[in-house]
Amino acid sequence: MKFIKSVFAEMKLVTWPTAKETRRDTFTVVATSILFAIYFAVVDWALLLVLNRFIF
Repeated sequence: MKFIKSVFAEMKLVTWPTAKETRRDTFTVVATSILFAIYFAVVDWALLLVLNRFIF
């Protein structure tokens, strides 16, 4: 029981992000993920073209 009380006490000390910060950070993660996905898709496509030229 002491552990649970200490957890709740610690949770009160946490500085939680605001809704605006959460939206901004979520947008940053989603945008970065999309950009990396596009980058890796282009690199994969380019390597496919190059390797197909040498193999076939």
